[in-house]
Amino acid sequence: MAVANGTPPVETMSHLTESHIKDSSSKPQLKDLDASHVTITKTSTLRPVPEPNSKEVWGSKSCSDHMISVKWTVDQGWHAPEIKPYGPLTMMPTASCLHYATQCFEGMKVYRGFDGKLRLFRPERNCNRLVMSAQRVVLPAFDPVELEKLLKLFLGLDGPRWLPKSRPGSFLYVRPAIIGNGEELGVTAPSEVLLFVIAVPWPDLAGTPPGAAPKPPGLKLLASKEDTRAWPGGFGYAKVGANYGPSFVPQMEGRKLGYDQILWLFGPDYQVTEAGASNFFVVIRNKTTSALELITAPTTDKIILDGVTRRSVLDLAQSRLTANSPYLSSSENKTPITPLEIVERTYSMLEIEDAQKEGRLVEAFTSGTAVCVSQLCFVLSFLPPLPSPEIPPLALHRHKKEKKKKKIWRPPTNTTQYFVTPVSAINFREQEIDIPMSEGDSGLYAKIIKGWLYDIMYGNVQHEWGVVIDEDE
Repeated sequence: MAVANGTPPVETMSHLTESHIKDSSSKPQLKDLDASHVTITKTSTLRPVPEPNSKEVWGSKSCSDHMISVKWTVDQGWHAPEIKPYGPLTMMPTASCLHYATQCFEGMKVYRGFDGKLRLFRPERNCNRLVMSAQRVVLPAFDPVELEKLLKLFLGLDGPRWLPKSRPGSFLYVRPAIIGNGEELGVTAPSEVLLFVIAVPWPDLAGTPPGAAPKPPGLKLLASKEDTRAWPGGFGYAKVGANYGPSFVPQMEGRKLGYDQILWLFGPDYQVTEAGASNFFVVIRNKTTSALELITAPTTDKIILDGVTRRSVLDLAQSRLTANSPYLSSSENKTPITPLEIVERTYSMLEIEDAQKEGRLVEAFTSGTAVCVSQLCFVLSFLPPLPSPEIPPLALHRHKKEKKKKKIWRPPTNTTQYFVTPVSAINFREQEIDIPMSEGDSGLYAKIIKGWLYDIMYGNVQHEWGVVIDEDE
């Protein structure tokens, strides 16, 4: 008998609760991703390994011998993972990813170290971010630790052949992806999902393709005129395909004009967000305090992607380049370096313009997995032209090269280009903003951070960020 407010009596509520529990317990428990259930099928036909810096590498069409494949279904959850020969995917024309952009991916690298070992760089961050991106487009979550286990098995299998020990300093680009699949065309969450991972020989994007004329060092950026990459309340913080496809139009237009990528601005005050698909940093001397600040856009408004390299740049700079840092006062550091203040905040091209006019602009660079840390060369902004005053000279520190006790062999590619390329100018309001290069081909701080990242990735130093992979010899 119900009371006046419509609430069932206690005995009835108890019965309903018990019935609900019984109904729930009768439903099959969805399975989690479990790397221990993986089946490994080795290929009987090995794929050709392209030569470094070849047309095949620049074409990004060569994949390693195997791939990871894991199916998810709405009634079962994650199926047993497979590591199998590389090959085409099977999907229906109604697959959700083909119609509703239920898709996300990651970008990471596996490195052949100078100590002969294979390493991933902070893979847990990529795996966690893939889960976040998946949930943003209604794809199922999973335990990121299990994906990392699968990555190690997969790369331990293909690594010895595709990254031989005879080529230390080389790497493969690793692409995990999740796509919505299934037979239904309805505008709804997919009933089937596929997680897969491939590995691709990747070119040094700061280098020169075969047959092409060498470029001056540095990226040339074209500031966005009308296009906006991301906005508050959107999905710019997630690594989903919908962030990339629309950006190709202005990117291709910029390429025709001789620029490498788009510098994405946001809002009427020209907030700086990202450069192409990379995070953007600038070093400026504070107008009030005269302190040097390493500035980058924040992740709190969810406009930019919290890149793994971005976070690593900030972590290294915070621990080694700030005031009272043990590194700056240690015997390891032979060159006087002005400490930095690390700042994550919203800032605009107007600030960069003012800093250049007043002699406070020190350097700028981008960071990302594809090109790691790249120093900027030139940015053109479509804004009303203003007269540009004469730029006062900057007194900049020069970083003297230390003589290393042990000479380490470097790969034949231009590693300075790979990690850091020079900033020469930013064109804003149709006026070039010259960006100092205290090292001739780089700014000081970008060069230092690049060196630290390089040594961690390639095993020149032992660091927790460099995760060693057991190889299937």
